[in-house]
Amino acid sequence: MADISRAENKMGTMPEGKLLITMSLPMMISMLVQALYNIVDSIFVSRICENALTAVSLAFPLQTLMIGMAVGLGVGMNAVLSKALGEKDDAKVTASAMNALFMTVVSIILFIFIGIFAVRPFYLSQTDNAEIVGFGVDYLTIICCVGVGMFFQVVFEKILQSTGRTIESMFSQLIGAVVNLIFDPILIFGLLGFPKLGVKGAAIATVAGQIVAATAGLILNLKRNPEVKFHIKGFKPNGRIIREIYQVGLPSIFMQCVGSIMTYSMNQILIVFSTTATAVFGVYFKLQSFVFMPLFGMNSGMVPIIAYNYGARNRKRMIRTIKFATVIAVSIMLFGLFVFQVFPSQLFALFDASEHMIAMGDPALRVISLHFPIAAVCIVFGSTFQALGNGMYSLIVSLIRQLVVLLPAAYLLSKLGDVYYVWWSFPIAEISSLIVSTICMILMYKNVISKVPEGA
Repeated sequence: MADISRAENKMGTMPEGKLLITMSLPMMISMLVQALYNIVDSIFVSRICENALTAVSLAFPLQTLMIGMAVGLGVGMNAVLSKALGEKDDAKVTASAMNALFMTVVSIILFIFIGIFAVRPFYLSQTDNAEIVGFGVDYLTIICCVGVGMFFQVVFEKILQSTGRTIESMFSQLIGAVVNLIFDPILIFGLLGFPKLGVKGAAIATVAGQIVAATAGLILNLKRNPEVKFHIKGFKPNGRIIREIYQVGLPSIFMQCVGSIMTYSMNQILIVFSTTATAVFGVYFKLQSFVFMPLFGMNSGMVPIIAYNYGARNRKRMIRTIKFATVIAVSIMLFGLFVFQVFPSQLFALFDASEHMIAMGDPALRVISLHFPIAAVCIVFGSTFQALGNGMYSLIVSLIRQLVVLLPAAYLLSKLGDVYYVWWSFPIAEISSLIVSTICMILMYKNVISKVPEGA
């Protein structure tokens, strides 16, 4: 019966455009909510003071690394598990999920140690402002040491996505986001009889939402995902499957490491101008998530479709999925470009920004957002590489974009003496990313995609 259900899996039969929308729309909605609570979180924190907002912004590199390790593991498992579904390999489907859960526990332990020993040195390496360091340590220590919910949330969501159950995945994300949104103002400002905890309250609300989402994800997998079995009794880590997972996922983790290095280094460049410049950069990252998160949601629906049809040996469905995904991605990013060009002042006003911050932030949003449509194509290509088991191409593109081009360009432009010029490093870097991504896509088509049977 299990084999029959997989033979009729919608990822191998439903028209590609309809399938991509069906699988992606729930993820895009949940990612929008995720982005909303990221933004609202900072909006509430900004009401404490600008230093509190700066502290949360400076946490971004380490927080990104943490999320990246969870997502990289989830992406690797997603591709391996979806391919096993396409090949109708029962044992490997279950083994992929169980080994991913084992590595999740290992990752949680690692970040507990980071939270205890590395957070204060991390902040002191960026600023000597005692108030910013105090806010930052309070916030980031909780995020790192109670990251159990975030790691399990991501893995359980990816398991649901890999079998095509994106509505269930959306529900688990939504419930976590709603919990975060409700408790943010309550714990930050001490409402309804709760103590006033400031940035600690923001961190507690975040981890509480993640734990609730992880619990929902576990329940949904047990109740609504019969294609994946969880067998804890007698489980032993399988080195071969773990290697397969990380063969796809490790480049994604490295990309997040690269992103963390980039944001950390960019903060070092910007803080020479003022702490306000780093706050502007932090606000940009929060705002751009409202544009990029739906795109990542679409990619979460795209990856298992491509991986499944790669395993099922159907090239036509793979190519049509990539084309549909590119059109949707560019459309999303054009909308984001419009909003950032037309309403930058209104966006900064959400964060209780001073006139000085708005004056610096308006041109920043207008310049940086120029790269959005180019990034759309690069992101779709990168997700295609991961779905086909070659995340190394994604890593190469990320390295060139962020370390080889973006940071050197930002540093050189900062020498012109005006922070405005630094923002131009983003469009410059994205153009280089498009060139390298296109070359890698041509190679991927020649060496992998073209060798897959055409299919129906």
